[in-house]
Amino acid sequence: MKTPRTLLVALAVCATLGACGGQGAGDATSATSPSEGSTVTSPPSTGPAGPTDPTDPVAPTDPVAPTAPPPTKPTAGPSRPPGPGAMTLTGVVEAGVEPGCRMLDGYQLIGGPADVLAAGAKVTVTGQPKPDMLTTCQQGTPFVVESARRG
Repeated sequence: MKTPRTLLVALAVCATLGACGGQGAGDATSATSPSEGSTVTSPPSTGPAGPTDPTDPVAPTDPVAPTAPPPTKPTAGPSRPPGPGAMTLTGVVEAGVEPGCRMLDGYQLIGGPADVLAAGAKVTVTGQPKPDMLTTCQQGTPFVVESARRG
């Protein structure tokens, strides 16, 4: 006689859970659990994407108009004038204590042409000291090279 009673209890539990889980199933909304998530979409815009005033700096750009190319990374060379606060160092490049680190007169050279700034080369470099810059070389004051030449 235990089987019909167990069956009856199981049926009652299923009916109760089914009634709780099916809330909202009869109308147009559906209940979703937080783990299921839902996708939020917005309707496509039919009007302008932003202000239409041409003098407004945040006005949308013409998607067909050509855009300017991205700025290129400046290269170190003698043709570029030194920036404000620039210094010029002359001496022989030495290898630092860490691989790939180059030193000149107590400054750690950052950037610049690797073929010109090779260890043992006598060079003249122009650039700016950056004492607050963090590097992995662990020696000297970082010096960002703007131009370099042998000599």
